[in-house]
Amino acid sequence: MPFSFTDYDPYDFANRRHIGPSPAEMEEMLATIGVGSLDALIDATVPSAIRQAAPLDFGPALSEREVLFHLRQTADKNRVMVSMIGQGFHGTVTPPCIQRNILENPAWYTAYTPYQPEISQGRLEALLNYQTMMCDLTGLDIANASLLDEPTAAAEAMALCRRQSKSKAGAFFVDEGCLPQTINVVKTRAEPLGIEVIVGAPDTLAPETVFGALFQYPGVNGAVRDFTDEIAALHAARALAVVAADPLALTLLKSPGEMGADVAVGSTQRFGVPMGGGGPHAAYMACLDAHKRALPGRIVGVSLDARGNRAYRLALQTREQHIRREKATSNVCTAQALLAVMASMYAVFHGPAGLKAIAQRVHLKAVRMAEGLEKLRFTVGPDAFFDTILVTVGALQGVIIRAAAAEGVNLRAVDGDKIAITLDELVRDADIDAVLRAFGGEPVSGPAPAPRLPEALSRQTDYLTHPVFHMNRAEAEMTRYMRRLADRDLALDRAMIPLGSCTMKLNATAEMLAITWPEFSNIHPQAPLEQRAGYAELVKDLSEKLCDATGYDAMSMQPNSGAQGEYAGLLTIRAYHKANGEGARDVCLIPTSAHGTNPASAQMVGWKVVPVKARENGDIDVDDFRAQAEKHAGRVAACMITYPSTHGVFEETVREVCRITHEAGGQVYMDGANLNAMVGLARPGDIGSDVSHLNLHKTFCIPHGGGGPGMGPIGVGAHLAPYLPGHPVTGEGAVSGSEWGSASILPISWAYCLMMGGEGLTQATRVAILNANYIAARLSGAYKVLYAGPAGHVAHELILDTRPLVDLAGVQVDDIAKRLMDCGFHAPTMSFPVSGCLMIEPTESEPKAELDRFCDAMLAIRAEAQAIEDGALDRENNPLKRAPHTVEDLVGDWDRPYSREQACFPPGAFRVDKYWPPVNRVDNVYGDRNLVCTCPPMESYADAAE
Repeated sequence: MPFSFTDYDPYDFANRRHIGPSPAEMEEMLATIGVGSLDALIDATVPSAIRQAAPLDFGPALSEREVLFHLRQTADKNRVMVSMIGQGFHGTVTPPCIQRNILENPAWYTAYTPYQPEISQGRLEALLNYQTMMCDLTGLDIANASLLDEPTAAAEAMALCRRQSKSKAGAFFVDEGCLPQTINVVKTRAEPLGIEVIVGAPDTLAPETVFGALFQYPGVNGAVRDFTDEIAALHAARALAVVAADPLALTLLKSPGEMGADVAVGSTQRFGVPMGGGGPHAAYMACLDAHKRALPGRIVGVSLDARGNRAYRLALQTREQHIRREKATSNVCTAQALLAVMASMYAVFHGPAGLKAIAQRVHLKAVRMAEGLEKLRFTVGPDAFFDTILVTVGALQGVIIRAAAAEGVNLRAVDGDKIAITLDELVRDADIDAVLRAFGGEPVSGPAPAPRLPEALSRQTDYLTHPVFHMNRAEAEMTRYMRRLADRDLALDRAMIPLGSCTMKLNATAEMLAITWPEFSNIHPQAPLEQRAGYAELVKDLSEKLCDATGYDAMSMQPNSGAQGEYAGLLTIRAYHKANGEGARDVCLIPTSAHGTNPASAQMVGWKVVPVKARENGDIDVDDFRAQAEKHAGRVAACMITYPSTHGVFEETVREVCRITHEAGGQVYMDGANLNAMVGLARPGDIGSDVSHLNLHKTFCIPHGGGGPGMGPIGVGAHLAPYLPGHPVTGEGAVSGSEWGSASILPISWAYCLMMGGEGLTQATRVAILNANYIAARLSGAYKVLYAGPAGHVAHELILDTRPLVDLAGVQVDDIAKRLMDCGFHAPTMSFPVSGCLMIEPTESEPKAELDRFCDAMLAIRAEAQAIEDGALDRENNPLKRAPHTVEDLVGDWDRPYSREQACFPPGAFRVDKYWPPVNRVDNVYGDRNLVCTCPPMESYADAAE
């Protein structure tokens, strides 16, 4: 009898990595929706007028083994050197327990931004530790929970100074000792706002001519100086002072706060976060209490829960751009939460004494290097330095740099006749000897050298005094501390996070493996290009694939978030108009349903935002759009639209909107937040869009990391390509500090594209639409689906109208969100884009069982609301109003008119693997009235060892 082989399709198996429902489940779901096939659903949902002509095809899907082999070959084209380039990027040791338990742990990297505090207590505590660390080191009152990178933090600080300063001057001073990428990004931010940037030596500062000033401490070429006098002069002129400070140096040096600084910014990269070709790294920003309401980004605060227990939450102003829109002062959306957590754990791991010891070793290595070069009769400066020295070498510059490279060490050329050398935690004695050989000398030995830090700047104040930084740092205790915090959170490794407009896919493990390989993680972003050949190949191929998927002609990988991508895209349009002699165009047409970052970004490039009405069905009111374009004839710079719409519908009029904009002389910016509904089916560039940002942290599988990292590269038509952001060091118009943004996480999106192939990416889009319509079909009898297309279908997300429950049962949208926590779910997006409603996006990675569990939970919540309406449950004392329920609710007295079982085990909740929210409902009002943004006294905590 002949062998019988099973009918096995490895392609289908490979794509099940990202596509949740099985083929059989899809058939069941289609039957529930009432369509005969997935093709029929897509044809009825996506307008034929926008469908792309040819299928997305950039080769067959690769297996995990093939992709990892390909990644290894690519990584090997990068050359890992000992980096002494400095300039804001430093070698560092990531403690293995932090690498394994934070960076490589899906409990940390798949979490969403902690807007729902009750299920985010672990991340919030880690971020509170981060804020405490930065307040202590900088000597200032308030710190935020991270920003994108040091240059953008400096630009945000400039904007804060302009808002808060009482000076009438229109210029901002930047110390010439600042990082070159910082100077570049500050200039980019300043120009559209009409701010003059004066770059010079601190001694040339004229305080009465500026509203603020930025100083680098230590300077890019090593100088360590006290800015107390300059800051006092600024204050006398009613201006403000910003100090960009290295946090490791601050363990030895006088803090910016002691100098009188109003704001401090910088990067915490060297606190255990690899260089990664430029990112991601957590920037910090700290300020005096007087400026806390103007501080951009997220701030973790301390509040109380319904039982009076301490609970952490985000402070009110952390979503300012969504509240104030075009009046917002910042468009900050994504931060760098995962990297801030790593940096905070690095400080917990080492403690204040450990950090100081690392800083001392780094400094003494630099002194040893200086002494060795002085013995060779080279002129070495400055007199006082922390980790960087500047060596005058004359015509020998090129020869020495090449000799050092032959020894495996990168140095930095300065001014044609000098070489800067920066030492860090990774540098060994053998590396110092190698540099000395490159200079023509021999290794030196002897007793430890004397420090070369000025005594007047020696730090006298304590830092990291909170007991969390003094806990037993045995690896067992560190591991358990990180595990306890992770267990307090709800991330994608536990449950679906059905957030509309914030695509939350479970990121495949194989995609994540390469980011910690040394060939990607230990590369300096300013290393010679030939040493970054693997990165260059990856960026080129990924850019081509993204262009193929979007219909654009060029990509910039520089933006570090979706909001920064918006900003970069609008700057590109602005530069295009200016080059064409139409720089006076300053009107941006934005639908009222747009993301809050859209109008905030337009404001940041100096444009006037003109809102456009929405029709009853949620579509753009094309008549109003046309009227506004005509009203502002000659001034229309751009329109900003989201497609599919923020209401979760493929609007039939999108081509007309693009045509009206182009006829008015403007450019079309298409927000890429909803690209997960388009890849393989429709291309923004074909529809008529000129530029889009692509949320790689959404559509292309880079995980959210609990609120960052993110990446928002922009794709543009050929006519806009010359105006993309320039190189941060050698060009102009940079929007972040590295050429390729957060380069070390690009392998994730590349691996995703390679493993899915064009056909797989298209199928992912189709299933995302299927999953959303399945939820809509199952819930439509209990809730009204607010918007749908002509055939009654939604795109990849849907809006449920929960507003009737307010009058019927007193149930607010917040009550539903908190009750979902009892069921083991993160809430959908609340009150955006429609107040009092829920926006749900299940994504294609969720299997039918999880979709059903969510639908069961939502139907049970509707039944509880009905019981309130019928009088079977009390209007105020009911499971919805008292949610979420914790383990504490299982013990002690119970005086509620519903059972403990109903409270803690509603439909959808697992019995065995039940997720327990660690706190009851958090009191946000109390937290805003009593803003506490650093760790409370430890005696009010349970012992960390328990």
